[in-house]
Amino acid sequence: MEKDEIKKKYAAMHIAGISLRDALLDDDLRDDSLPIKFYTTAEVAEMLKMNVQVIARKLQRGELHGYKIGKDWRVAEKDLWAWLDKHSNRKRLSPAEKVINNFLKNGRFKTLPAQRKKRKYILEYILRRFETGRVYTEKEINEKILELNDDFCTIRREFIMEKMMTRSQGKYRRNKSYIFTS
Repeated sequence: MEKDEIKKKYAAMHIAGISLRDALLDDDLRDDSLPIKFYTTAEVAEMLKMNVQVIARKLQRGELHGYKIGKDWRVAEKDLWAWLDKHSNRKRLSPAEKVINNFLKNGRFKTLPAQRKKRKYILEYILRRFETGRVYTEKEINEKILELNDDFCTIRREFIMEKMMTRSQGKYRRNKSYIFTS
């Protein structure tokens, strides 16, 4: 691809409001005809104002994706942007998301936290699987809870205690007026 064609593609992306970074990270936006830019360890260190050895260690540990060519490392621009995005403070998780991420393993909660506030985040996460207004049998409630945790009795009981659900004659209904904390 010639330089003029590359300049035209970059200009078109700029006019469309697509940054080079977005174009490199997003598979739908990425134009494979654009050249892939690689940086050496020293170039990455200089750009980030970090020590070369620190960058080399991150590459060796696999924290930063790169390619070892001979004795030297090369980092693709898209991998550098992905690593920077991963470590960005813009994507801070909410307290509820942090708790859920800590306790959710392989799509299930192995244990429930003892701390009431953390426990409530998990209860709310499970509660979102139930439709508002729909009437559930105890068996249906147990089956839905079992998908996420084995202790369906405790969770079902806590739904009632926290007024997340109502129970009448063995039938359960998600409370319409319950206000989520997260």
